[in-house]
Amino acid sequence: MQEFTYVRQAARVVFGAGTLARLREEVERLGCSRAVVLTTARQAGLVARARELLGPLAAGEFTRAVAHTPTDVTASALDLVRELGADCVVAIGGGSTTGLSKALAVRTGLPQIIVPTTYAGSEVTPVLGETDNGVKTTQSSPEILPETVVYDVDLTLGLPVPISVTSGVNAMAHAIEALYAPQANPVTDELALRSIALMSAALPGIAADPTDREARADALQAAWLAGTCLGAVGMGLHHRLCHILGGSFGLPHAATHTVVLPHVMAYNAGAAPDAMRRIAGALGAADAPAAVYDLVSALHGPVSLGELGLREENLARVVELAVGASYPNPREITADGVAALLRDAWEGRGPASESRALPTAELRTLTDQVVASFDGTPDPRVRRLLTDLVRRLHGFVADNDLTEDEWQYAIGFLTRTGQMSSDTRQEFILLSDTLGVSSAVDLLTNSRTAESTPSAVLGPFYVEGPPPLPVGADISQGMSGTPLWTSVRITDPEGVALPDAVVDVWQSNDEGFYDVQLHDLDGPALRARFRSDAEGLVEFWSILPSAYPIPGDGPVGEMLDAAGRHAYRAAHVHFMISAPGRQRLVTQLFVAGDPHQDSDVVFGVKDALVVDFPERKGPAPDGRELDGPWHSLEYTFHLAPATPR
Repeated sequence: MQEFTYVRQAARVVFGAGTLARLREEVERLGCSRAVVLTTARQAGLVARARELLGPLAAGEFTRAVAHTPTDVTASALDLVRELGADCVVAIGGGSTTGLSKALAVRTGLPQIIVPTTYAGSEVTPVLGETDNGVKTTQSSPEILPETVVYDVDLTLGLPVPISVTSGVNAMAHAIEALYAPQANPVTDELALRSIALMSAALPGIAADPTDREARADALQAAWLAGTCLGAVGMGLHHRLCHILGGSFGLPHAATHTVVLPHVMAYNAGAAPDAMRRIAGALGAADAPAAVYDLVSALHGPVSLGELGLREENLARVVELAVGASYPNPREITADGVAALLRDAWEGRGPASESRALPTAELRTLTDQVVASFDGTPDPRVRRLLTDLVRRLHGFVADNDLTEDEWQYAIGFLTRTGQMSSDTRQEFILLSDTLGVSSAVDLLTNSRTAESTPSAVLGPFYVEGPPPLPVGADISQGMSGTPLWTSVRITDPEGVALPDAVVDVWQSNDEGFYDVQLHDLDGPALRARFRSDAEGLVEFWSILPSAYPIPGDGPVGEMLDAAGRHAYRAAHVHFMISAPGRQRLVTQLFVAGDPHQDSDVVFGVKDALVVDFPERKGPAPDGRELDGPWHSLEYTFHLAPATPR
């Protein structure tokens, strides 16, 4: 049982696009009338907007905020605050501006409104770091926490990609260190993991398209969550090192966090295995430190303290300062350990964590050489995918002490999988399906709103260009089976009909075979393409689907036999639906009560897609007379709006 104490840090958060327009409203809400506006010289243009929005509530401005919050700069700003008779502080900018605002608040007690323009996350923490005579110190107090934070996604659209990357990884560091802090608790854990997942997905999106509002919003939300975590727990080795490197050696704040983070993670991995496992899960990776390093590298972020300006002869002094203070950390802080960590970070080498380190120096060197061979890959996404694949493959080989015979068997298995694939049978898709990879990609790619119909895997038996048939047709083409009348409606998430939607349908026969598997069949059967009518309706005849085994005469069947797994799919009908202005939906409807729903061999069943196919008797809805019982399927598909990219 985990024991913990959790203190909720209260701050008002206003999140959205264009929310800077509410600045005057938020100042008045605090009962204030003389606001001093803070920012940096680089962002002084924002002050004009703030003055315009505040009107008579704008008492003055200070545009000389700088990194690491030097006390002499704070003193100058404090003189202005007193001279103006200011009754609140409005800070618009990144971590430097936020730091100055906190420094003024702790000295005056004035309320603060912070408007972040980067992904620092410090705006929601009760922590203040200040530099005096080259030494950076921190303090934490509820009085330091801003009263209001206004997140305006539009203010981040112009943030250059390199700054976005370092700022985002800086925020990620808050979330990661929170997961193995002594004060970690279920609330901060969930916030931290959500933050890591959001940020790691948002940064590649921003790099690909800096104007992507959704990616920018995700990054800003991730920063908020990360800062909230940091405000509730203590800091360890990572933040200690970054404060030393920034406060004593003048290294840029966010870039320093970006370089140091994967190396501190590797240092702590062996002492915090559960935290690293959860971080890796949030990153969708096998090894958390390597995944962070590869993310930064793929986005062309900084990976070397030497490149940031730290001189090699200063490494020993950093070690001395780092081990000269007491602070919480999962692994004991030793001079040798920190020296090795800093050496790797200074040289820009990829981290090798104790949790999954490659066993020999030769293998580590080989892996680094292969990864480095992709440094010139122009597309950052391709670069990340290839380097991550190499590290995981090499790690798999090392973790399992793979033999040459085993690897040769694996190559032969993949070769036979490719040889068995054809236009009518996709053994590689079948392999992906049975390993759950298809369903995993589906979940990540096709996450939908609660009002939209869940997606499902495509499967190996879809054929492009199914025969177009009129509504009401019988797609069974005379095949035996219990008749099934299907009536489905295509709408948007609000239930508005989508006419002229293209609806592809396909299924197996009552013996579990698709038409492409039946070589003596003359033409396609149990597959068709319909178009919805003015009411979004599609109706047709088919036969009741049944559970069936996937093909077992190939490499995938051999794998299932070796694992002792059954090969059955739960009974279902496939649908692929497209409509103008809507996301394409690939899904399946499953017959309720099928015994294989909880063990579907391709892991494709979702609760929302399990539907009753009730038995009926008598005339069908279209007036068709039937000799025996028949079944019906009624369902409404909701298509999500298309996502602009």
